[in-house]
Amino acid sequence: MSNIWKPSERRSAPGMESGGAQVAVQESTLNLMVECQGVVSTATRVQVHVSVVDAYNVRQHCGTQTVKGSKRGEFLTSVSFCVDYKLHRHSRMEVRLYSADGSTKYTKRSCLGFTSFSIRDLLRSKEPHTSLSLRTMDGGNEVGEVKVSRLQVEEEDETPIEHRVSLQGSALCDALHFSVHDKENSPMMRAVLCSQVCKVYRFETEDQRRLLVREQMSETPLSFSLPKQLLSALIQEHASRVQQVKELSDLSPHWDSLRHDVVSYCNHLIGCYQETLTELENLSTSPCFKSSGRKSDRHLQFVPTNLHSQRMEVTAPGSSGVWYQVITFGAPADHHQAFKHGGLKRLLSKHQRQSSVSYSLEESYRARELLVSVAQLPPLIFGQAEELLSVSAERNPARLQEVLDGLMQETKLFIHALNDELVRSALTAFHSQCASVSGRHGSGLLCENASANQEEAREYDEEEWDRTWANVAKSLDCIMAMADRLQEREHLLRERSSPDPQESTADTKSQNAGSSSSSSSSWQEQLLPLVVTLRDCVREAVSKARAAMTFVVLQGALTATVAQGPERIVQRRHAVFSQALSAVVCGFMLKVYGGLEDPEFLQQLHSVGILAQFEALLSTYGEEEGMLEDMEVSVADLSRVAFTITEARSEQLHDFLPTLRGTWAGFVVEVPLPSETFASLPQELKDGSLIRVESVLFNIGINQHQSLAERFGDSSLQERVNQQSGERLRAYCHSLRDKLPHTAGVQSLSDLLSALDRSLEVKKRKNVEVLWIAGTMCHKVNGIRLTSCKSAKDRTAMSVTLEQCLILREQHTLSQKHFSMALDCMRRDGCRMENVQKNIGSRKFAFSSVQLLTFPKLYRPPDGTYG
Repeated sequence: MSNIWKPSERRSAPGMESGGAQVAVQESTLNLMVECQGVVSTATRVQVHVSVVDAYNVRQHCGTQTVKGSKRGEFLTSVSFCVDYKLHRHSRMEVRLYSADGSTKYTKRSCLGFTSFSIRDLLRSKEPHTSLSLRTMDGGNEVGEVKVSRLQVEEEDETPIEHRVSLQGSALCDALHFSVHDKENSPMMRAVLCSQVCKVYRFETEDQRRLLVREQMSETPLSFSLPKQLLSALIQEHASRVQQVKELSDLSPHWDSLRHDVVSYCNHLIGCYQETLTELENLSTSPCFKSSGRKSDRHLQFVPTNLHSQRMEVTAPGSSGVWYQVITFGAPADHHQAFKHGGLKRLLSKHQRQSSVSYSLEESYRARELLVSVAQLPPLIFGQAEELLSVSAERNPARLQEVLDGLMQETKLFIHALNDELVRSALTAFHSQCASVSGRHGSGLLCENASANQEEAREYDEEEWDRTWANVAKSLDCIMAMADRLQEREHLLRERSSPDPQESTADTKSQNAGSSSSSSSSWQEQLLPLVVTLRDCVREAVSKARAAMTFVVLQGALTATVAQGPERIVQRRHAVFSQALSAVVCGFMLKVYGGLEDPEFLQQLHSVGILAQFEALLSTYGEEEGMLEDMEVSVADLSRVAFTITEARSEQLHDFLPTLRGTWAGFVVEVPLPSETFASLPQELKDGSLIRVESVLFNIGINQHQSLAERFGDSSLQERVNQQSGERLRAYCHSLRDKLPHTAGVQSLSDLLSALDRSLEVKKRKNVEVLWIAGTMCHKVNGIRLTSCKSAKDRTAMSVTLEQCLILREQHTLSQKHFSMALDCMRRDGCRMENVQKNIGSRKFAFSSVQLLTFPKLYRPPDGTYG
């Protein structure tokens, strides 16, 4: 066969695209292969039309594109019918072959021949195919042959077809070997895939067997649902930060100005994100797809361009199907802001401030807790101290001891809270900052102690804080010691002044009363200076601790906002991260769903994490260099993401949607599974173990602009990105080998790593071997494969179809003589051509003949598919 056809799209049947393609999740139930031979060798361009003939009407079902003729005169096409297509036993199918003259604007057709056959006879036949004569329209001459086959694999179940076929009403339910499993239609799968397009092929192996290949391309609801969740999380995070800095005490002018900067910065982002979120929420339908033509739309800035899952199921005779998948999407880049000043990597290097002091989210949280403690505990200490002075006037040792115990407890809590390394280090950093700005703004942070802080800025040493909180403890010890001495003295006095009742006189009683009054007064006088000292020490500690923790909170807010660069750069960073996140989550969910029965894979998830390997085909010239700089940062930012697996609350579709939680410092994506499936997971995953993502990016420019960059420009960006990713990939593979040495495929990683190193070191133009080796390694370690170009439409189509054919050749012994044929077939009539159609409304790849001369040969589409 010199050509393989697929029927072109036709919407006459509900939910159907011809040639095995489907819009709905329903699976085709009758799949036929139609092969035409003979007279077609005389035609320069031909078409095949398939119609269904019923008792009273003729329904044209599908038709192929007009393609070039074959010298051998052999053409093959597939025809698929859905379960809801009204196909009856008595129906007949008619095949017509046309010669098409495409030399003029309006194509002229002439019928070369036709034939028809009965659906009943086809289903009852035990032969693998039915041969029919192709006759001229008058029926007089036989001009060729048509072979019609039910699409199945050798060694299929030999149960008679009439026992396996059930006709209910007008729907035909033909359960073929390659039907999609029930889980493909489950709520779990529909939560991640929608609007599927399917193509089916048969290819010959080296040992003359037939491979059944099912190519499926799907949109995903995650294209929009995850960006909306991310926007909501960012709005909440910035609103919370505004509230935190507003709750800080009155600040001195310099620090209050910085607080105002943080508030203005956050409010600007909140306003932009709320507007974008509202636009997404107000879309008239529930979209799953952003076309390449809308990649510059402002309100779609966070939505990935042309995001699809590209999946291939390969079924060999006598074996079950094996799935391979690649996530395709436009390179995560901010086309709305464009690339006049470069991409994120360049912009961040210019505008991002490297602060000498930065604090993590956990440290800022602890600082806020300490601020609460230093606000709550001192009043309790002061209250106990006042009560101590009042009780000292009473002659009740038990009551006095009770108050002392309360004072000691509250003070120890206070000391424990202050004895924190964060306070000590923050005070050092704070006074260092104060010294640097004292000449211009004054060094104080809090208004009430600005002068004190200014003095301290010149004399502060690291041991001063230890002395401050230690003074609180010493003051408490002095009070406790004095109270013990006073009680002991009172006890001795009472023993001495206990006369015999018979000897007691009025004078003695009067003397004891005066002594008691003098003793009470003495207690208050002796305790008062110690209580005052305790108060002063506590106030000093509170003042310093508040200044330190306010500095931590404010500095953390500055680091997370203003220090990241202008708002437009941060917004750009969030937007491209959102695009990359949607793609990775889609790939992760599909990877998990496909590996639920693989214990090694599940163990790998919680032990090592999962690899996300991005392949880019961007040039390092012009705007695409800026796109690559955007993509580099977005891929690196995925280190902020971790996954966890949860149990779905119900079997409803919405309960299987992933949930995003966290802040920019770290996000967690929760992926729900059905209860039965969740129960079978390893205990670590059921306990919520976080699954880390190791992201790598390999880029090889393949178009004419890369030729210019390599000859006259600079490709150092590509070299650096690939080299750094090679190092991270090596580290991941070593970790996998060390922790799970018996995992399948691990032992072959060393050879692949060596091959990758050699390819990276070779100074070879458009060295696509780097991409092939990296992709192979990703499949070996059960990673997520992602492929991008500018719009994931043209160059991406060449890459994923090549990858699919390489897999068929290397893993499933596709014969070498059929390799090029399969590659052309997938590019001419496969799912990627449908992707072009849905993006630009035309079935032509956006290449010119001159451009393709600069492409590597295996990345060039067949004639007639571009222009």
